[in-house]
This record gives sequence, structure tokens and C-alpha cells, in this order.
Amino acid sequence: MAGLKELRTRIGSIKSTQKITSAMKMVAAARLRRAQEALSRSQDYHQDLLTVTGRLFKEMLQDEKNSNIRYIFPKVLRPEENLERYVLVVFSSDRGLCGSYNAYVIRETMQRVAELRKNGRQVKLLCIGKKAGDALKHRLPDVEVEVLSGVAAKGADFSELQKICEKVLADYNNKEFDACELIYTRFKSAISREVVAQQFIPLVLDTEDERFDNKVDNAFYDYDAPKQKILIDVLLLLLTSIFFQSLLNAQASEHGARMTSMDNATRNANEMISKLTLRYNRLRQGAITTELTEIISGAEAL
Repeated sequence: MAGLKELRTRIGSIKSTQKITSAMKMVAAARLRRAQEALSRSQDYHQDLLTVTGRLFKEMLQDEKNSNIRYIFPKVLRPEENLERYVLVVFSSDRGLCGSYNAYVIRETMQRVAELRKNGRQVKLLCIGKKAGDALKHRLPDVEVEVLSGVAAKGADFSELQKICEKVLADYNNKEFDACELIYTRFKSAISREVVAQQFIPLVLDTEDERFDNKVDNAFYDYDAPKQKILIDVLLLLLTSIFFQSLLNAQASEHGARMTSMDNATRNANEMISKLTLRYNRLRQGAITTELTEIISGAEAL
């Protein structure tokens, strides 16, 4: 009978865990839906900013070539030849229970750090998310790691990311580093995502892209303010938008990973409950059969 009691306790414990994982799955699904909507809404804005910035930059280069004009381009658009000091901005989560989401981000960061060091580069890390920050501090004790936790805890906020982006740009302009890369998880679907390392600073704009041509449907773009001033104003918005897109992708990937992980946990709990219940019933049936046999044997003995 002790075995039956232990099984009842274990089944009850697993049922309680199943309720928690099922609730977490529903919460993650709701957050994933909101993150997907935010990502979808922001993409058009991001593409427009990229097009405007690329068009301005391409026109200014053509002006320098054809009209003997010289512009003073922002430093972020003037890449240096020798990039020795790198900052890697790593996007992860503050909480666990999201499967292998953080593990893949940490692995990609470790590989990128090893690659840069092999080529003689200096590396610093800025981790937006506690999980990757804590792990990388432990695994890379000789690397400077700064951790920002609680970012976008109540949802992605463009102004919050703009402050972080402005600080990164200020450090770049103060020559504290030469290049910056973003390491984040690009969202594809609830069950599909990939970790990418994207160059952030210096910003590379492909001037061969047809989107950056001034002429569109036989119409030319013109500007009220000087091109250089517009470029400086739009450039900060574009860089913040790139930062923001990385965060939105990371958050959507995190919620998708957590939803999938909790769904798997709920299914596994259900399977365990079924197996334990079957075992419990067999033991109970065996115990009842044994008792009946003893009663019948006793009656026959009388």
C-alpha cells in the first residue's frame, strides 16, 4: 500500500506542474501574438527609414563625384580600415524556461568572441538580458561584460531603446571602440528561428541597391533642408530602428521558444500521468486480488 500512496502523491505533483506549464504556454502564446504584431507593424517604418537614408547617402556620394561638392559624413558612415576593438551587443532573455533559446545565443556569442580573438581583436560585451550576461561572465572571465536586465520588461519601447543606442553611439564617437555587432535571434515562426551576428557600426549601406535611386516612376525626390542635416537626423532614427528590430525579433523568438517548451512539458506531463495512472491501477488491482485471495483461503480453511 505504501507504493500506491507514493504513486498518488507523484501523480498529484505532476498534475500540479502540468497546470503551471499549461498556463505558461497560454501566457507565452498571448505575448508571442503581441510581439509578432509589433514586429510586423515596425517593419514598414524600418524599411522606409532605410530607403530614405540610403537614397540620401547615395545622392551625396554622386554629388561629390559629379559636382565637386564635399560633404562631412557622420563617423558611423565612414568605416576605418583597421577595426581592432569590438563591442558585441547580445540580446537574450531575463528569464528561463524557454528551451534552448538562450543556449544558442550564448553559443553564437562564444564562437564570435573566439573568432575575433583569433584575429587579434579586442572584445567587450553588452548583454541585453540577464541569462546570457550571467553565463558569459562565468564562461569569459577575462572579457568585460556589461549586463542590462529588465529592458522592455513591460513591452518593447522605442524611446527606451533609443537611449541605449545613443549611449552606444556616444561611446563610438568617443573612440571607445571601432566596431559594433548585434547578436540576436531572428524570428521566423513560433517553431523556427536563427541566431545571427549583424554588423551595426560602422553602418554599411549598399549604394547599388535599386531602392536607393532618386528617380521613382519618372519622379525625382527633392529636399527642403540641406541633405547633410537630413542625413544626420534620419541616421539616428535608422540606427535606433535597427536596434529596435533586433529586440522585437529576440522577444518574438523568446516567446515562441517558451510556448513550444511549455507545450512539450505539458505533453510530457500528460504522458507521465497516463503511465503512472496505469501503473497505479495495476498495483491497486493486484492488491485487491491479493486481499480477496486471502479472504477466500481463510473461509475455506474454516
